[in-house]
Amino acid sequence: MRRLWLRLLVVGVLMLAAIQIVFAPIQIARRTLEYRGFNPRVNLGLDLQGGSRLVLEGQDTPTVKATPDAVDAAMRVIENRIDQLGVVEPTVQRQGSRRIIVELPGIQDPERAIALIGKTALLEFVDTQLTSLPRGARWSADGKTVMLPPPAQPMPLQKKVILTGADLADAQASFDQNTGEPIVNFQFKGKGAKTFEDFTAANVGKYLTIVLDNEVISSPVIRDRIAGGSGQISGGFRDITEARDLAVLLRGGALPVPVDVVERRSVGPTLGKDSLDRTLRAGMVAVAMVLLFMILLYGTAGALANVALATYGLFLLAALITLGATLTLPGIAAFILSVGMAIDANILIFERIKEEVRQGKTLRTAIGVGWSRAWSAILDSNVTTLIGALVLFALGTGPIKGFAVTLAIGVLISMFTAIIITRVLVDATSSVLRPSWLRFGAER
Repeated sequence: MRRLWLRLLVVGVLMLAAIQIVFAPIQIARRTLEYRGFNPRVNLGLDLQGGSRLVLEGQDTPTVKATPDAVDAAMRVIENRIDQLGVVEPTVQRQGSRRIIVELPGIQDPERAIALIGKTALLEFVDTQLTSLPRGARWSADGKTVMLPPPAQPMPLQKKVILTGADLADAQASFDQNTGEPIVNFQFKGKGAKTFEDFTAANVGKYLTIVLDNEVISSPVIRDRIAGGSGQISGGFRDITEARDLAVLLRGGALPVPVDVVERRSVGPTLGKDSLDRTLRAGMVAVAMVLLFMILLYGTAGALANVALATYGLFLLAALITLGATLTLPGIAAFILSVGMAIDANILIFERIKEEVRQGKTLRTAIGVGWSRAWSAILDSNVTTLIGALVLFALGTGPIKGFAVTLAIGVLISMFTAIIITRVLVDATSSVLRPSWLRFGAER
């Protein structure tokens, strides 16, 4: 009995921990514990809450080639930019040697997403001496000619780059205290700060033009030596959002190769909610049928298995949240499939126990023998499912990988709940209820 109570205590602690992970009802705020209700913290994927899906393709230029290594580097820059947007659980993955798939749950403005993610964002600080260039002027690809806004004619001007965005330590959007207009404050790092200070000291009265992707965004005059490596980009921002977008680009770094958007798709929140509602409704019907089947077939023992099944669902959600997984439609399908796997293990165990009871063994003995003899069959069936999940994860992409991960985790947890949780509940109940109440020995 002492061992039984210890096992019950361990199961109870695990359930409380899983409830805290999934719902976070108790949180620490200002060094005190606060109750904040039961609100699931599962991250929903693009197909469930809506958002944007982009497919980008690396492009060759005369100076760089879209090699797999360059595309991998571009993926890291894109991930940095997405992190700055605060998107919850985005997906960035390679497709082939040149393409990058980006999924942004909750982002309903694909145009802004394209502007932020697909822009090369090569920032350059160019010495134009006594020439001030208007916003929107563009340098030619060879860097020898400036294309001015119409009707002005192109003018020859060599691009002399002093610093680039790679020399920046930080960039933040704010408002000018005097004019109230949006600005971007930037800070150089290391040698860049020293270079910036020396250049401004030696070129007072001349222009330092700020260029983004060969396009002039600002051409301020240097009025004094600028110490500390800090500067400001002002003028031309329509609103603070545009200034923040530029700051995001500068902090994320420049793409090593240009990319083109070859596919884009938006999933509206209404469509996502409708998909979630339909899937949850189908899942609840399936689970309800499983629970009813177990009670009708095994009576009290089936009810205990249902309790273990509810514990299984709680543990699976806790595992997915701990791993930072995103729940998608394929993930929900894997969840429902793994519920069947979890119940299958209980059925194998219960049938073995019934056979032992029919042979005249006591209930306690039958329970021990039934569990031990059903274990090999449970292990074999679950291992084969795990192999299938591993193959899907290795060969699949995107939603298929999500399905495989959820299925694999579900199978492992279902084995734990069937072997440990259900066993604890049956052991605790068998000492109180008669065998006939458990219906292990009932004839069908």
